[in-house]
Amino acid sequence: MGKVKPVSPAALIAGIFFSDEVLANKALDKMIAEYGPVFLKSETFDFTMTDYYTEEMGSNLRKCFYCFKKPIECMQLSDIKLFTNDIEMEAALKTGDTIARRVNIDPGYVTLSKLILATTKDYSHRIYIGKNIYAEVTLHFLRGTFAPFIHTYPDYQTPLSIEFFNNVREYVKTMRSQWNRENE
Repeated sequence: MGKVKPVSPAALIAGIFFSDEVLANKALDKMIAEYGPVFLKSETFDFTMTDYYTEEMGSNLRKCFYCFKKPIECMQLSDIKLFTNDIEMEAALKTGDTIARRVNIDPGYVTLSKLILATTKDYSHRIYIGKNIYAEVTLHFLRGTFAPFIHTYPDYQTPLSIEFFNNVREYVKTMRSQWNRENE
């Protein structure tokens, strides 16, 4: 029988993509108000990996990743996803029954071994975590770097993304013992 051990806190991350930078900054401000300051930010890059969101969000989409300074408990992820969904809805254009998001937020967390993202969509590689939210292991740490799976979204496979999440992992590695002491 395995020994049950406490789960270490994780680094909260968010990928925000948008066509309107002002709305993206407002969304980020709401996340900061709820979860504290940003510790690390990636370069903003063109989101050209798919045209899946073009009809809803328009063209010229951009994306940026953020890591928040304060850790989270992994079990908070479903609540965080519901919170980011509310932010998306506040920024959305509503015409009758049609809702067009103008900001899309992918919340998740990084541990020493993986990047987990939250989603509302079920699929074979996703695990239900409560409150109608699923979790997906998007990247795993292998041979000194994060690596994608066959199901990993293309924007999480880019060299920029891998470098960013490796840097977040280093932050987790540095802060982990302090975070664990704070939780005792």
